[in-house]
Amino acid sequence: MQVGMVGLGRMGGNMVRRLLGARHAVVAFDPAAPAVAAAVEAGAGGAGSLEELVGRLDAPRTVWVMVPAGGPTAATVERLAQLLHSGDLVIDGGNSRFTDSQQHGARLAAAGIEFLDCGTSGGVWGLQEGYCLMVGGSAAAFERARPLFAALAPTDGYLHTGAVGSGHFVKMIHNGIEYGMLQAYAEGFELLQAHELPLDLHAIADLWQHGSVVRSWLLELAARALADNPTLEGIRAYVQDSGEGRWTVEEAVRLGVPVPALAFSLFARFRSRQEEAWGDRFIAVVRNQFGGHAVKHVDPT
Repeated sequence: MQVGMVGLGRMGGNMVRRLLGARHAVVAFDPAAPAVAAAVEAGAGGAGSLEELVGRLDAPRTVWVMVPAGGPTAATVERLAQLLHSGDLVIDGGNSRFTDSQQHGARLAAAGIEFLDCGTSGGVWGLQEGYCLMVGGSAAAFERARPLFAALAPTDGYLHTGAVGSGHFVKMIHNGIEYGMLQAYAEGFELLQAHELPLDLHAIADLWQHGSVVRSWLLELAARALADNPTLEGIRAYVQDSGEGRWTVEEAVRLGVPVPALAFSLFARFRSRQEEAWGDRFIAVVRNQFGGHAVKHVDPT
């Protein structure tokens, strides 16, 4: 099957290679010329612009978009709406918010263009392990793109989740759960490393991968990380978020669904980015006011 791939970053570039390995024909575009050159070296056709990419595809065209969520995705979809024709198909495999995907689907439908929102999990390991794909859109569009999903995913690793928006909604909840799992692992391993007993955290993480009820791919990755750096020396306690955790909590508030673990894990990420958090300093000075508890002052040097 022929497909145009827009966006050749950490995931898009590897997806091109996996598609090529399954003998699909790929035309690749990215604003960064070296990324296009790497895709061409792997066997893809290269394009210097969206216009060129669309021109190199046979009708009916299929274009897979792997660019950052928000403005970049919206701009790309809008330009494709102008370049593509009725009967063509756009797949957004990025981390777009599901409400954005619903809007993109409506915009493209007005031009007769099919749209699939494809929540994609797998990260930098997707090339080797395959990607878990959660796909929203019409059943006909899903069946049309099935060969691509089958090439990118491991066995039983892709699903038609329902209407447009459902794929990115399911992926959003998936990432919210991931936040909670990571937080639980972090707290447990911090308690292990803080104890007086001499414990091998890497060995414990590896042990728990064999028959334990807490085994998971995240724990496998934790074992690999601890093997490389058992004390996490040189690593700052700064944890970024890419948006899905925030959107998950916002939807929980809108729907009135309690998600305390997921919400706390999101707020813990916010806390990780604060040095000498103002709220903690506030507590320190108020405790001093009512109980005379000692306050530690910043060393002026």
